[in-house]
Amino acid sequence: MKNYKRLLMYIKPYTRRLVAAVFCIIMAAGANLYLPWIIKDMIDKVLMERDMYMLNLIALGILVVMFIRGVFYYGQSYLVSYVGEKVIIDVRSILFRKFQKMPLSYYDKQQTGTVMSYITNDVSAMQSAIVNNLIEMVTEASILVGSLVMMVYLDWRLSLLTLMTIPLVGYAMKIFGRKLKSSGSLIQERMADITSMLQESIAAIRVVKSFVREAYEIKRFDHQNVLNFQAAMKNVKLMSLLTPTVEFLAAVAVTFIVWFGGYEVVNGTITAGELVAFLTYAVNLANPVKRLSRVYGAIQKAMAAAERVFGVMDMDEQIKDGPDSKVLPKIEGKVVFDNVTFSYKEGQAALSNVSLTAEPGQMIALVGPSGSGKSTIANLIPRFYDIDSGSISIDGYDVREVTTDSLREQIGLVPQETMLFSTTVMENIRYGRLDATDEEIIEASKAANADEFIQELPEGYNTKIGERGLNLSGGQRQRLAIARAILKNPRVLILDEATSALDTESEKIVQDALDKLMVGRTSFVIAHRLSTIFNADQIFVVENGHVIEHGTHEELLAKDGLYSNLYNIQFRNSNA
Repeated sequence: MKNYKRLLMYIKPYTRRLVAAVFCIIMAAGANLYLPWIIKDMIDKVLMERDMYMLNLIALGILVVMFIRGVFYYGQSYLVSYVGEKVIIDVRSILFRKFQKMPLSYYDKQQTGTVMSYITNDVSAMQSAIVNNLIEMVTEASILVGSLVMMVYLDWRLSLLTLMTIPLVGYAMKIFGRKLKSSGSLIQERMADITSMLQESIAAIRVVKSFVREAYEIKRFDHQNVLNFQAAMKNVKLMSLLTPTVEFLAAVAVTFIVWFGGYEVVNGTITAGELVAFLTYAVNLANPVKRLSRVYGAIQKAMAAAERVFGVMDMDEQIKDGPDSKVLPKIEGKVVFDNVTFSYKEGQAALSNVSLTAEPGQMIALVGPSGSGKSTIANLIPRFYDIDSGSISIDGYDVREVTTDSLREQIGLVPQETMLFSTTVMENIRYGRLDATDEEIIEASKAANADEFIQELPEGYNTKIGERGLNLSGGQRQRLAIARAILKNPRVLILDEATSALDTESEKIVQDALDKLMVGRTSFVIAHRLSTIFNADQIFVVENGHVIEHGTHEELLAKDGLYSNLYNIQFRNSNA
C-alpha cells in the first residue's frame, strides 16, 4: 500500500474538504444502521404489543432519517469528487511537467502513444481509487464497524461466532490482492499498447492509405484488442472468484447465527425482534465485507496504474541544471567542439573525437551520408543530449555548466519536419517569443516571406491551421517555422535540412528567407542539397561519426575526397 499512501499525500492540500467528506460518508452510512433497529421495534412492540404510538414514531423516524441521509449523501458525493478531481489534476499536471523535462533520449525509446497512456489511462485508473473506491471503502467500513457494535450490544456470544470468519476473509483477500495487482498492471500495459498503436496509425493515415494497408492495420489493432481482452478477462476471473469466496465465508457465519440465535429464542434468552435485528446487522456486516473485497480488488488494479505513474515521476531527468549552473549571458556565438565523443547506446559511438570551431556569425555546413552523425552534432549544441567525453562550449562557457533555459533561449532551430500547433497562425509564430506584439509577428513573417500567403488565408493571421499544420503546404509550414525563429532572434541557428523536402519553387522562397535569417548569426546548416551551402564559411564532412575533412567549397573540391564525390554524384544526376 506504499503507493496508495503516496497517492493520499496529494490529498493533503484538501484535508479539510476530505474530513468533511468522510464525516458525511459516516453519517450517511449511520442512517443505514437505524433500519434494523426499526425492524426490532416493529416486531417486539408494534406487532407483539399493538403499540400505535410506536408505529407513528417509527414512520416519522424513517422519513427524518432518510431526509438526513440524502443531505449527507449529497455532501459525500460532491466533496469526495471535488477532492478526487483536484488530486488527479495535480497528478496529471506534475506528470506533464515531468514529461516536459525528460531528455530526448527518453522519447527515443518511448512510443508517443505510451507516453499519452500514462497521462490518460493510468491517471484515470488512479482517479477511481480516490473517488469511487474511497467513498465505498469509508461507507462500508462505517457500516461494518457500526453493525459490529450493534451486534455486540444485542448479543455478544452470537457476535463472537460471527467474528470467527474474519481472519479467513482477510487471508483470502491477501492472496487475491497480489494476483489482482499483477493482472491490473498487465491491463494498463495492454491499454498503453492500444493507445500507442492508435496514435501511430492515425498519425500515419496517409501512408496507410497510400499503401492500401487498411486491412493490415485493422488486423494489428484487432490483435492488440484481443490481448487487452485476455488481460481484462484474467482480472474478471480473479474478481469473480474473490466475491463468491468471501460470500461463502460470510454464509458460514450466518448459518451459525441462524442456528444458535434460533436456539436462544426458543430458550427465551433473546426476543424474536432482537434475533431478526441481529441477523439484519449480520447481513449488514457480510455485505460490507463482500463490497470491501471488491473495492480492495479495484484498488489493487488502480495501484498498478499508480505504480507506473510514480515510476515515471521518479525517473532521473538526466539533463538538468546542477546546483552551480550559471545563467549564460548574451553570447556572440563562438561554438567549439573539443574532442567530443557521444553514444546513444553504450558501446556504440555515434560521434568519435569530433572537433570543430565556429566563429561568431559564420555559416557552418555539415555534410555527409545519412546516419553519419550530422544531426547528432546539431542536437548536442543545445544540449538535447549529454556527451560521453570532451567538451562543447559557447563563448567559452561549457554547455553543461550553464542553465539549459539560458542556453536554449539563445539557440534557434528550424527542423526538416516543421511541427506546428492546432491554433492560429499568429500564435504559432508567437511561440518563438511569447511576449511579442502582433506587429513584431507580422514583421517576422515578412522577413520569412510568409506574410503574403498568410494574408490570403481565410482569416489571415487568425486562421486556425489544424493539427500539425496539415492544411498548409510544406513550404508554407517551413516559412512559419522561419518566422518563429526570426522572432526568437537567436545568436546561434541550427537548420536541419530545412529545404530538403520542398519542391524547387518552394525551396527558392524558403532559401531566400533562410539567407535573411542567417545574417549576423552563427549558423549550423545540415545540408542535403549541396547547392545551398556553396557560400558556407566552413564545410565539415562527417562519415561514421568522424569529421573526415573540412574547408570551403572550393578547398574540398580540390581535395577530391568524399565531399567532391558527393558533389559529383548530385550534379551529375541533376545535369542528367
